[in-house]
Amino acid sequence: MPSPLCPLLEANDSSSFNTTSVSGPIMSAALNKTINIVLMVALTITMVSLGCTMEPSKIKRHIMKPKGVAIAALCQYGVMPLTAFCLAKAFRLSDIRAVVVLICGCCPGGSLSNILALALQGDMNLSIVMTCCSTVLALGMMPLLLYLYCQGFPNLHGFVPFVDIIISLAMILIPCGAGIIFNYYRPQYAQIFKKVSISLSVLTITIVVIGIISIVGIGGSILTVLAPPLMVTGALMPFTGYTFGYIISTLFRLTHPERRTVAMETGCQNVQLCSTILKVAFPPEMIGPLFLFPLTFGALQLIEALVLIVLFRCHQRFALKHKGERDASF
Repeated sequence: MPSPLCPLLEANDSSSFNTTSVSGPIMSAALNKTINIVLMVALTITMVSLGCTMEPSKIKRHIMKPKGVAIAALCQYGVMPLTAFCLAKAFRLSDIRAVVVLICGCCPGGSLSNILALALQGDMNLSIVMTCCSTVLALGMMPLLLYLYCQGFPNLHGFVPFVDIIISLAMILIPCGAGIIFNYYRPQYAQIFKKVSISLSVLTITIVVIGIISIVGIGGSILTVLAPPLMVTGALMPFTGYTFGYIISTLFRLTHPERRTVAMETGCQNVQLCSTILKVAFPPEMIGPLFLFPLTFGALQLIEALVLIVLFRCHQRFALKHKGERDASF
């Protein structure tokens, strides 16, 4: 896909944008195209699977009482983009790294939040509707938020390929809608198709391996993704999302399962969508290994969520034991 960044890249030296240092041959156009196609196919299957989990009756129920969904959208597109912006400023990230962090922060919630909400005994209907709604809202909110927050970086004017990002977002809404229709008319087959999404984990690993091979081919600069500022940023973003998602939903007096659901939805970004946008919208010589940052972010958000799940389970067990001892005393 042609990118408007190519003339920009040629017109400015590496010090102007402080992009990743590239040595050695750039990966072939065929390999780059293959990675893009695999990413798009994997994302399409994921979005169809997400659509298959939706039921019109549940959507209607939450639309009629949109308090939980509205609060989740407020947290998703209020807390996370602002957190990404503040961290990019605090660590004085270079322009290309700041763009990567901002795109990750402005992404909608991912399907991982549904699994984590289930582990935390959250409201699953609300979780799935929230994920779907945030994905639909991303078509307008993501370009708008990127445009607004990029104003805080003087060199980012015209740097973000908004057209390519909007096209990528529009492409994911079509399979999501197809999944909803498929689930409505053929629910028995939709259940089978949802199981196919499990194989996406294997496919994702394959994509990562191909990406690493391509990065090694352009100088083995994968350590760029593991730089301390990016690692700290990747760790603080989901933690902030989990924390403020829970606090804000508490202030609006949602139920405890809804609070845990909103917290997971806020802190979990659709890292697969983010990686696809970075890989497809930016030329490989500019984005380099940074398109793997969302995968690092995803691993960190999963680790932090697992810690929260363990703490929640321990709290539950302690509360039940304490209740049993109190009942026995009577």
